Amino acid sequence: MTSAASPADIDALVPEVIALIIEALNMELDASEVDPDGPLYGDGMGLDSIDMLEISLVISKRYGFQMRSDNEDNENIFSSPRALTAYIASQRTQ
Repeated sequence: MTSAASPADIDALVPEVIALIIEALNMELDASEVDPDGPLYGDGMGLDSIDMLEISLVISKRYGFQMRSDNEDNENIFSSPRALTAYIASQRTQ
């Protein structure tokens, strides 16, 4: 299922996605400390490629769609929590 999500839908889902990432990776971080527009890699949440694989698995289970490592748009999809949330909102089946 692919559909355009409204900015309000994305804003409402961002805290859930951030909390999911923190829980999946057992991070000692409060969701309120995460900048939704900050980078997931490096200086933002400090994640690496292994973390992204783990997040992809959790997202696939939670939202009912498969994230693919060969998606040419992955750099944009995983650029920030908000970008990831927008992608989830447009793809999810659950």
